[in-house]
This record gives sequence, structure tokens and C-alpha cells, in this order.
Amino acid sequence: MTKVRVYELAKELNISSKSLIKILQEEFNVKVKNHMSVIEEEDAQLIKELFAEKKDEKNPDDEESIEEKYEDLAEEDLKKSLKKSKVKNKNNKDKKEDTSKALASNRDNVIELEESTITVKEFAEKIKKQTTEVIKQLIFMGVMAAINDEIDFSTAKKLGEKFDTVVVQKELDIDKEAVEQEEDDDEDDNLVSRPPVITVMGHVDHGKTSLLDAIRKAKVTSMEAGGITQHIGAYTVNLNGQKITFLDTPGHEAFTAMRARGAQITDIVILVVAADDGIMPQTVEAINHCKAANVPIVVAINKMDRPGANPDRVKQELTEYDLVPEDWGGDVICVPVSAHTKEGIDTLLEMVILTAEMQELKANPDRNAKGTVVEAKLDKGRGAVATLLVQNGTLHVGDSIIVGSTYGRIRAMFDDKGKKIKSAGPSIPVEILGLSEVPASGDRFHQVKDEKTAREMADKRKEKLRLQYLQSTHKVSLENLYNQIKEGKVKELNVIIKADVHGSIEALKQSLEKLSNEEVKVRVIHGAVGAVTGTDVALASASNAIIIAFNVRPDSNATILAEKESVDIKTYRVIYNAIDDIKAAMEGMLEPDYKEVVIGKAEIRQTYKISNVGTIAGCYVTDGKIIRNSSVRIIRDGIVIFESELASLKRFKDDVKEVASGYECGLSIEKFNDIKEGDVVEAYEMEEVKKQL
Repeated sequence: MTKVRVYELAKELNISSKSLIKILQEEFNVKVKNHMSVIEEEDAQLIKELFAEKKDEKNPDDEESIEEKYEDLAEEDLKKSLKKSKVKNKNNKDKKEDTSKALASNRDNVIELEESTITVKEFAEKIKKQTTEVIKQLIFMGVMAAINDEIDFSTAKKLGEKFDTVVVQKELDIDKEAVEQEEDDDEDDNLVSRPPVITVMGHVDHGKTSLLDAIRKAKVTSMEAGGITQHIGAYTVNLNGQKITFLDTPGHEAFTAMRARGAQITDIVILVVAADDGIMPQTVEAINHCKAANVPIVVAINKMDRPGANPDRVKQELTEYDLVPEDWGGDVICVPVSAHTKEGIDTLLEMVILTAEMQELKANPDRNAKGTVVEAKLDKGRGAVATLLVQNGTLHVGDSIIVGSTYGRIRAMFDDKGKKIKSAGPSIPVEILGLSEVPASGDRFHQVKDEKTAREMADKRKEKLRLQYLQSTHKVSLENLYNQIKEGKVKELNVIIKADVHGSIEALKQSLEKLSNEEVKVRVIHGAVGAVTGTDVALASASNAIIIAFNVRPDSNATILAEKESVDIKTYRVIYNAIDDIKAAMEGMLEPDYKEVVIGKAEIRQTYKISNVGTIAGCYVTDGKIIRNSSVRIIRDGIVIFESELASLKRFKDDVKEVASGYECGLSIEKFNDIKEGDVVEAYEMEEVKKQL
């Protein structure tokens, strides 16, 4: 059935929509809301006829028409409604004033906590009570706290009720502006293509630096005569009018460090593999890092000019790590290149652009800038200097930015050739001056409205970091794995395996991945031969993984870093113990009775062979202390070769109970004489741990 809108009917009747609405409501009892309301065509026709009859019945002597009459009525109603609105607004204003007065009178009964904790003394000062009264109430609540002890928010809230005071926690909107920028509501019309950001990775001596240099010389425009190119850690090259940004941080350690800070700035990784050498340990490590970060890989098979170059062998080895070349039916692009002869460099860059086009990399240049710090340093003449990679928006000279927990106003900006520039768009690296402090690599930066806002946000971030340091984060470990699975925090258990031989890695990997169940999937993200290093701990921290060391030990740097980053390192000598522990942890049945505690390390510097006694080792205690009768293990090149007990421990000619760090000693190992200079003696004891209920 056809419908007619009110304004169309009003037009036919030659009256205003407002008058028609009034007539419909009062004369014809038709309920309409506004001029866009619809009525049935039959009803409209009836209204036309009735309206015509009413017009005919109107006395000619009347001074005003029906339309004028209803328009006057409408005006009167409008005046009445305005009068009512004014009265209502006045009442609301009075009500607000009364509310403000009431709040002002009760302000003393409300206190705000800016942090999650407060000291007893500060709480007493806020509620204007004696400290002794506050401590007394805490004792009644079952909380034993002294004047300088801290109480948490829930305790403070209950304590406030005892003194008729409402305790509320002030929301610290630390990154309000930054968060608003993160939540990018850009429309498709504002998004434009941006250059891809590339990182070059691979094994040592496979030609990473040579390839980067070849690309720079071939594609980076040389400067004027006498000019000096300032290397700033990143640069942009042009290929047929299209730009590509290279990060000059080829090491996977930098790659991991940035990912650990949540800065995923690399779009594509060029994996360099030597055609005459093939896949090497560091190449495998780079592949695992790329997979963990879920970044596309383009393989550059370098050194094709060498006599022993065999690209097919490289492709065959790549398939062992689930990287199947395109010409073999896979999806990994492999390009033969030579950094020495410049062969294949154009093709490599074209493949990078093609991969970038498949990713559809876009950004909005018409918004506040944000991005990541590539590197930073302190220059004597220029102060804090930072290399920034703009990831979205456009950065200008004079903009105020916050970078991690530091801030500043950009005084000068330079491109990758050392030339002064005024602005930089998405995926463009720039060197800036004007920061208050030197930021850390991987810190995110955001443009804010002014320097005052940036300073306030930086101060609040520093305070937040301090609180986070005091309340250390809980990384996944075997002891808390089951609880985290039940809470839904862990859906995937990432594991890094370090072992003495490659066969042990494969055996452990296969056995552990079979333990996956419906609730949690076990995934081995990296496996390598050798001692646990700082790089392994950094990867574990970034991926929230645990490290399983089989017949190998962590080095000193790895131990310190693991403690700082709360990374769980488990050492095993029997493969089944490792599998049983992971399985028990997943089932919530892991209840260790004993915990191994390393008490000291000593480096063997000289050996003496004595008849009827055996080999005596002259040692220097490097860490902790060596205790007589303690259990020891001999470590050679990071690998455990023997475990036993100390047979004797001497200082000069005297037997001693212990030797502290920084002192020399002589010792012999029970049932072991194959001691060599450079070996490390690690003393440990088993500490009993009470079972958790």
C-alpha cells in the first residue's frame, strides 16, 4: 500500500508542515512525530477531503484562515514550551548548585588514591586522624602494619569505612592521548600506500653487510662533492619511483629486543644465505625469530659468483625448516644474488616490492605521528640524538612528542643522508634533536599537542614503570603453568631447547610437541646446540617461553638476564625427566620436592698431577663460593661433561670449609681426573621445597 509523507501532504494542501502536524493531531486524531512521518494514501486522501470541507464551512468574515489559526496556536505552544524550558533549566541549575554545595560539604569524607598502594602515615594525613588510631583500626582488621608500611587499595577502602570516609582510586589516564592515536579510526579515503620496512638477517660471513652496502651504492643517491653521509641506522632506497626502507640492524638480537618491547616495525625480512655454505646455526636462529614474529621472509642466496655456489642445495635445506621455494611449489621467494658483482640486486628489490604489495601496507599521513625508536645516543655537541621510524602520520619540526618515559620538542630533523628536512611521512626514518633524555631502542613515540602535556605524560610513565618494577610481572614457568592454563592466560606453551648434540634437540622437540592437548599447545620456537646465552633469554622473554637446557648450562650473562626478565630456565640430564616435568606441569601435578641452587663457580687455571692422589686443579672462584663436600659439575665449552662430589678443597696447604669469590684455591674431584685448563667447576646443592597444596 502506498504511503505519503507529512511534508508532501502539506505541500499539496499549501500549508506549513508544522501547521499540518497540529491539525492532524487535534482535528483528525492522527499521531505523527515530525514532517518525515508517513501516513497511508487512503488516509491522506480523506484528510484532503475533510480539509476542503472545513475550508468551505469557514465563515468568510473570519479574519484568519485555518492555516493562520493553527500557526498562531503553534507559536503560542512554542512560547509556552520555551517558557517551560527556561524554568526547567533554572531548576536544573539550582539543582546542580545544590549538588555542588553538597559535594563541597562532603569533600572531606572522600579521598582519592593515585596509586594502588599508600603508606599508613599518608593515609592518616589524608583523613586527618592520628597515626595511632589508624594502626589500631588496622590491628582490629587483622592487618599488622607500621607507620611506614604500605597498604593496598582494598585494605584502604575497608579502613576508610571505619572512619566514615569513602576511598576511591583515581584513574591514572597516563596514555589517554597516545591511546586515542593508537585506536586509529582512519577512513579508507585517508589511507595511502607506504614503503615497506626491511630487516636483513642471516649467519655470520654470509654477506649481510656486503649486500646492504651493494644496495646503498647502487640505489642511494650520492651526496654533493665534499658532503658526508651521516649513517643513522636506517635508510631509504628508490626503485622505479617506489621507496624501500632498510633498517641497518641486521643482528637478530636487535630484532628480538624490539619485539620484546612490543615494537613490531619490520614488514619483511631478507634472509641472506651463502650459496657455497648453506644453512648454518645462526641462519636457523634467524628463521625461528622470523616465524615467532610472523614476518614474511624473502631469501637472498648470496655469493653466486663463488665457484662452489649451489643454490639447489640451499633450497633443499630450506625445506627442512618449512620454507619451500616458489619454484618448488611453495610460497617462499628465493633470489640468487651476488653482493660482489651486483647480480640479482634489482630482482631482489622487485621481489621485496611485490611481497609488500601482497601485504597492502597502508598508513594515514594526515594525522598525528607515531612510530618507533630505531637507535639513540648521547652526542656531546648535540645532546640526545634519536633515530625514529615514522609508522603513521607525519612528523614535523616543532612537534612535541613523548618517547617511552622521555619527552621533547623537535628542534631539528635530518634524513638518512644528513640533509635537514621539515617533515617525514610513514615508513621514513629520521634523526631528531630535542629530547630531554636518551630513549631506548624499540620505545614507541607519539606526537602530542604541546610540550607540557608530553612532560606530564612522561612523568606519569616513569611512576608507572617504578610501580611495575616493584610489582614484578609473572612470566610463565613450570610451577605456575597449570594455574595460568586454567585462567586462560596460556593457550600456547612456547619452549626453547638448548642441548649438547643436535639429536637430543630433535628427540625432545618431537616428544614435547606430542604433549599438546585441547587446552594448551606446546610449540618449540627455537632449538640449537650449545650453552644458554643472553640471546636465548631475550627470545624467551619476548615470546613468554621457558628454556629447557639438556646437558648444557646457562652462561653468566644468561643467568643474570633470566633473573631480571623472570625467564624460567630448566636444566636436565635425562630426557624423560624433561618430558615428565612438562606433562606434570600441564596437568597441574608438578610438585617439586627439591630445587637445585647454584652456590658458586670456579675457573680452572692450572692443573697438577700428583701420584697416588690424582689431578689437582688450581682454581679462581669467579662467582658465589665453593663449599667442601658440595656437589659439583664440570662444564667444558658450556656443556656438562661430568657430575660428582668435591674430594678436597685447600687454600695453600690448609684444608678449608669454603672459599669465597675473588680467592684462589686448589681442589680435586671425586673419581675424575680428566680436568683441563679453562674448565668451569660449578658447585650446587639441593634445597628442599615444601609441597604446594
